[in-house]
Amino acid sequence: MDKLSGAEVKLSKKIACVLRHKPESAGLKIDKHGWVSVSELIKALSTDMETLEKIVAFNDKKRFIFSEDKLRIRACQGHSIKVDVELKEAVPPKYLYHGTLLKNRKSIEKEGLRPMNRLYVHLSTDIDTAWQVAKRRKSTEGYVIYRIDTDAMIKSGCKFYQAENGVWLTKIVPPSCMEEISCESTDMEMK
Repeated sequence: MDKLSGAEVKLSKKIACVLRHKPESAGLKIDKHGWVSVSELIKALSTDMETLEKIVAFNDKKRFIFSEDKLRIRACQGHSIKVDVELKEAVPPKYLYHGTLLKNRKSIEKEGLRPMNRLYVHLSTDIDTAWQVAKRRKSTEGYVIYRIDTDAMIKSGCKFYQAENGVWLTKIVPPSCMEEISCESTDMEMK
């Protein structure tokens, strides 16, 4: 029981969409901290508690968390809707990493990393995870990994938070605090 079936992965993605972006699409009300009622979610998505518990426990990205009494559930991070998931400021490792599509390179070099349609920029603790994150989206051009100098960011006043699933979050990464360290391109012309 430690692996999700294809149907459970599909349901997990639907839950992520509902809890992060569109609770109203399932007729759910989300509170200011991102919580929804487990019983209402189960009813809205025609599932059961056993399946929901399995998805929370074995989702490879650890996207969700139950309240202590298991009466509520929320996404750990990744929201595009305004919620306060009660993040606490934390001190990150010296370097964090961000993987993205190569087509974003020019705007990133100019503006830095921005949360786009989310509340925070998501950062990984290792290069392999950054590659996995980048490659979740299809690209005909390729992918790029940036190393983030967190000490420089902290000195410039930036704050970091760590979500309950271990993902590091910040509001923005200035271009001066990051460097491209790896690129995988389908194009021979790199810069």
